[in-house]
Amino acid sequence: MLIVKVLHLWMVVSWFAGLFYLPRIFVNLALVAPDSTAERDRLLLMAGKLYRFMTPIGFLAVALGLWLWFGFGFGGGWLHAKTALVLLLLGYHAYCGRLLRNFQVGRNLRDHVWYRWFNEMPVLLLLAVTYLAVVKPF
Repeated sequence: MLIVKVLHLWMVVSWFAGLFYLPRIFVNLALVAPDSTAERDRLLLMAGKLYRFMTPIGFLAVALGLWLWFGFGFGGGWLHAKTALVLLLLGYHAYCGRLLRNFQVGRNLRDHVWYRWFNEMPVLLLLAVTYLAVVKPF
């Protein structure tokens, strides 16, 4: 089971790297001048590849987490709270995909400041999930 735990942590760290960086690309996309198609295309290519890379990693992180949960039989309110936060992260991930599709078809409705704030959500969720997993307060 320790190997499963190591793989879970590795996938979580990798998934979060994508969750931290993709919205930063969105900030840059929101700042691109309308006549700068080469820059826009390059950023869209990067964002698309990153999203396609981080999606299966997020799936593996969740699957390995479930394996640990059912393999160890963890219980307690902390785990339910952590699971709720992971569901929020999955929603955040899916919403990033929607934002990417909007950028790809030229329908971005947000400015770079909104994306800067949007980029902070996974940081706060990671802090909360880590706290719950380590401290197990309830």
